[in-house]
Amino acid sequence: MKHFKTFTFIISAILLPFFLSAQDNPIINATVSGRVTDAKTTEILIGATVSIKGTTNGATTDANGEFSLITGQKLPFTLIISYIGYQKKEVLINNGKIEIQLEENTNQLSDVIVTSRRRQESVQDIPIPISVIRGFAAEDAGAFNPNRLKELIPSVQLYSSNGRNTTLNIRGLGSSFGLTNDGIDPGVGFYVDGVYYARPAATAIDFVDIDRIEVLRGPQGTLFGKNTTAGAFNITTRAPSFTTGASFETSYGNLNYIQAKASITGALSKKLAARVSFSGTQRDGTLFNTTTLKPTNALNNLGFRTQLLYTPSDNVNITFAGDNARQRPDGNATVVAGVVTTKRAAYRQFYAIIADLGYKLPTTNPFDRVTDADSPWRVNNDFGGASVNIDAKIGKGTITSTTAWRYWIWDPSNDRDFIGLPVLTKSQGNSRHDQWTQEIRYAGQFSEKLTGVFGIFLIDQLLTSDPVQTEESGSAQWRFSQSSTSTLWKTAGLFDGFGTKTTSRLKTLGAAVFSQVDWSITDNLHLLPGLRFNYDKKDVDYKREIYGGLQTTDPALLALKNGVYTNQSFNFSVDENNISGQVTLAYKPSKTFNVFATYANSYKPVGVNLGGLPTANGITLIELAKVNPEFVTHYEIGIKTRPTPQSTLNITIYNTDIKDYQTQVQTAEVGVNRGYLANAEKVSVKGVELDGNIRVGNHLSFNTAVSYTDGKYISFKNAPVPLEETGGTSAFKDISGGILPGISKWAGSIGGEYSRAGKLLNLKGNHFVALDAYYRSLFSSSASPSQFLNIDGYALLNGRIGFRASNGVSILLWGRNILDKNYFEQLLPAAGNAGHYAAVLGDPATYGTTFRFTF
Repeated sequence: MKHFKTFTFIISAILLPFFLSAQDNPIINATVSGRVTDAKTTEILIGATVSIKGTTNGATTDANGEFSLITGQKLPFTLIISYIGYQKKEVLINNGKIEIQLEENTNQLSDVIVTSRRRQESVQDIPIPISVIRGFAAEDAGAFNPNRLKELIPSVQLYSSNGRNTTLNIRGLGSSFGLTNDGIDPGVGFYVDGVYYARPAATAIDFVDIDRIEVLRGPQGTLFGKNTTAGAFNITTRAPSFTTGASFETSYGNLNYIQAKASITGALSKKLAARVSFSGTQRDGTLFNTTTLKPTNALNNLGFRTQLLYTPSDNVNITFAGDNARQRPDGNATVVAGVVTTKRAAYRQFYAIIADLGYKLPTTNPFDRVTDADSPWRVNNDFGGASVNIDAKIGKGTITSTTAWRYWIWDPSNDRDFIGLPVLTKSQGNSRHDQWTQEIRYAGQFSEKLTGVFGIFLIDQLLTSDPVQTEESGSAQWRFSQSSTSTLWKTAGLFDGFGTKTTSRLKTLGAAVFSQVDWSITDNLHLLPGLRFNYDKKDVDYKREIYGGLQTTDPALLALKNGVYTNQSFNFSVDENNISGQVTLAYKPSKTFNVFATYANSYKPVGVNLGGLPTANGITLIELAKVNPEFVTHYEIGIKTRPTPQSTLNITIYNTDIKDYQTQVQTAEVGVNRGYLANAEKVSVKGVELDGNIRVGNHLSFNTAVSYTDGKYISFKNAPVPLEETGGTSAFKDISGGILPGISKWAGSIGGEYSRAGKLLNLKGNHFVALDAYYRSLFSSSASPSQFLNIDGYALLNGRIGFRASNGVSILLWGRNILDKNYFEQLLPAAGNAGHYAAVLGDPATYGTTFRFTF
């Protein structure tokens, strides 16, 4: 931490003269604001793109059709305005407050403007496969957190059994499937306003005041600070505005669903603007707990975000941001989904065990949505931080400094046996994570034919148990752990209150230098090479101590206890450095056709095991503490087209090979919390993606996306056996050729919206009706392929109907999973591999209404 602060201070001192030199005398009317409307009806246009011609500066209109730009350009200058179904328009402006009217045009589908390459450009011009969801579109579709986005972008996979155990993948790659181990870095970058979020728990938090979500697919390590081997989420929130405005939203639905959102923005002085945003969500549980006699798996989320924008000159913008999000749901309970006959002896099968204990499952149908979990549930998840972002226009580019601190506090209590017996009565993996990041980059034009990005990045992380992590067994543990017919297993109190207390500390330091340039060989042919140097260092201290149970000196009884939990400790340091890069060749013979080919290699940092290590003959396998870094080799060909002025159609073909793939594996040992990490020698993922949009007339639009993904273990010769093979002659097997978990071969989404001008209660505006469908085929829910832990394919249908008034009022009725499809999101073997496995259930049909007002 000391070295990090020293480095940040030195960099700030070096950059200060540049920032000061950029502070020219203020230019009058540097703030430009206005409203975009329909030229014929004067209806406001929400989500129109407004940019300053010849610059990277731009914005989109809000729910009141308004926009605000902070610019260093001297008036007059030209604005470019575009909107779906309307003619693109260039307007020369001479003052800071304007109203722009657009004419309808059935022959034009507007551009979507993004900033993923650190400049504003059309998504169709970027030689990267990228999906963009605008904030208002996500809100209308009910995608209020990243988990909902997978229904809109089929290349995205997100699995979550609770806030901590969250996996965010793109094309099936990024993080290990299943239960999270804090010792590895995610392979999908998650950025909010340029700040990297290191913990997967960030993706469990509700969005707060989102303007745009850009999802980039494939390695992106030469554009972003943190290395991203599988892709990146680049999320932009709504910025403070010098024009006063506010929005309020409330939603009500079944299961006592209530959601409220609010955002207020405006000028505090001539050079200072602010935005304060809030989001809160509550909903009753979707399962019923027969032990507590009340619903469980509720939603209880709160989020706040505050931003200050300071403009000391027209060439410098400084944004201070702070946010806090918290979740206090009533549990993340699962339901027993099935029972597998393992290769263990008959007396060790699940049904024989519970019969001896006089227990019966409350139901054998998981879609009865009933659980009898008897351990108290606690899922306290806190996430937040603060950042300072400085943008200074220097020459023909912009230098950006982003300094941020973030924290994550995880305070859980789970029932790891999934049933109403006191087997594993406590599972409390308390953790605290603090991260400090510093990114500095320059993006701009280096010469007439050369543009690009150059940057440096530092991340310092500290992850600790907070203060200890606890696992504890109950009175029924003896029968589930019983591995012989000895009567000693029945010794009274042998396992009652027997558990472990773990203290751990992981200190991580990462540094990188990255660059990507765009060389315009000709106007139509561009070469884009990129290079990255990574350095990663991790220091680990891990100590687990047993406690409780029957206090005895009998060696035979101690051996039984040690078969469940043992003392374990290790500490070591590891560091790695590597050079990676990519090169893209892009050819754009016309405005309607863009083709590109990319070769990239990338590294995912070295990992460590922080959930306990497996044993062999009572000896801890310390050599498994280190997890080798992944090496990724990636090839991709993409074509982006506009078959007609009213449509786009894009296709991408890719192949990704990974050496030393980091995977999470389940073990039969109760004492290995949440499984452990291992390396598969080689995996391969290849596929095809297609997406398109079309507008029919001025009132009807469609969008679709389809992905085919084939992910396999090319070589994994020492993988743990699947659940059904537990107790066989070997605990490991060769699963080479098996499918990777979490990947559906086919996934797709399709949506459409019809709108028409009209009135509602004397309000002028647009009526609309929209439907969205999402489908995915069968996928494996086990790191080692299992014939029992496959999830059948399913399709979901969502819809909404409503009215958007020109005065900023919106009213809609919505439904999600309106056909009430029963489906699993994830299947999880219980700790100890007794044969039963649980399911994370998808939500049942939900419906409600939303009222939104913006002024």
